[in-house]
Amino acid sequence: MVFSSLIFLFRFLPLTLLAYYIVPRRWRDLVLFLASLIFYAWGEPVYVVLILFSTIVDYTTGRLAGYYREQGKIKQAGMAVFTSAVINLSLLGFFKYADFFLQTVHAVTGLKVPHAGLPLPIGISFYTFQTMSYTIDVYRGEAKVQKNLITFGAYVALFPQLVAGPIVRYQSVAGQLESRRESADLFFSGILRFCAGMGKKVLIANQIGALWNEIAAMSAGELTTAAAWIGCAAFSLQIYFDFSGYSDMAIGLGKMFGFTFPENFRYPYESKSITEFWRRWHISLGTWFREYVYIPLGGNKKGLVRQMFNLAAVWFLTGLWHGAYWNFVLWGLYYGILLVLEKFFLLRVLEKLPGWCRSFYTLLLTMAGWCLFSCQDMKDSAGYMRAFLFHADAGAASRHDAYLLGSNAGLFIIAAAGCTSLAKRFVSVMLPQDSQKTKTAGDLAGIAYAAVVFAVSLAMLVNSSYNPFLYFRF
Repeated sequence: MVFSSLIFLFRFLPLTLLAYYIVPRRWRDLVLFLASLIFYAWGEPVYVVLILFSTIVDYTTGRLAGYYREQGKIKQAGMAVFTSAVINLSLLGFFKYADFFLQTVHAVTGLKVPHAGLPLPIGISFYTFQTMSYTIDVYRGEAKVQKNLITFGAYVALFPQLVAGPIVRYQSVAGQLESRRESADLFFSGILRFCAGMGKKVLIANQIGALWNEIAAMSAGELTTAAAWIGCAAFSLQIYFDFSGYSDMAIGLGKMFGFTFPENFRYPYESKSITEFWRRWHISLGTWFREYVYIPLGGNKKGLVRQMFNLAAVWFLTGLWHGAYWNFVLWGLYYGILLVLEKFFLLRVLEKLPGWCRSFYTLLLTMAGWCLFSCQDMKDSAGYMRAFLFHADAGAASRHDAYLLGSNAGLFIIAAAGCTSLAKRFVSVMLPQDSQKTKTAGDLAGIAYAAVVFAVSLAMLVNSSYNPFLYFRF
């Protein structure tokens, strides 16, 4: 079940909101927990056992870590955290990476090893990181022990951000789990945010994604350099609007239930360096790796060589986190190399250049990265990169390329403008929030915008069966 599906919009969400608000406040975590299990079970009923097991494991290890820490038994508290990490990472490794490992063994040694062939549990990459953050934060003394199993289960399985984040650290929502206060204003802003995200997903990501699919399906002989660039631009916009739209919907849903989730995107394509790009893209993932991998490894405090190793380790894991394919590993290492170069000398060079040069540099390298990211098969990825980099085997352009670009020009213009802060800055100029009158006008404009976006998105969903979500596979 995805947020942009009719069954979610007209059955699951209304019934869940109704149940949530009619029950006494002390039962609302139970409603959220049960609704989240139903949401999760909709696609893969058998894997509900897996998320329940993870919940019980981390609830228990968190209690133990908290107890031993209070007793001053730091070694035993550390063992509780270690147990949590081993169990969680073993589950993630088995379900997500077992076949990848076996395929690699076969490719290297030629041994025919039977594959498990297990489907990837939806959201396992996200809720594994969330549950691990809880036990680590308890061990560090940065979060209190959660003694209510239902409340903890609601945190782990919380359906608004279960499938694709943002990754919510326990310490950032602990207070909300205990004493959140829903309000009409928060609910209203949640609806507006949800509709804005739905518009990103359905009206832009789905439409430009269809163009990418058409170009990705081209054979090596058909793919020209112009087509490769058009396709890469389409994928770059699709993955942004798809993922940021889903994050917006998750944040909006959270507000409807009284939660405030962290922002996950801040106009990353406006960045003027790769370093800045990764401060704006998938912010919650970057924060998690910084807090729980980079800093514990020593960060930048143990010398130059160790810092480079730490960065390489983080970006190897970042690439691997995205999927059990070598292209993701290479994509992570690609960004690791770029970030190391920027950190040690390239940023100083970039600072001397005009803003448009830095923007061009960032967009060009980001698009090249998406070329590597988009094709899971390494042969396909290599072929696509050759065309993208003006290889002699690929033709420059064709009439079909001109047709694709011309027929999608309007969509590209809207998407390119929509991934910047241009609209936000325009609204702030037109409707400055300095009086009740302009605030009311802004609210009315927001309602009208949300209603139109929702209606048009709904019409698109009814008339189209193409409604993918890219991060489901990660």
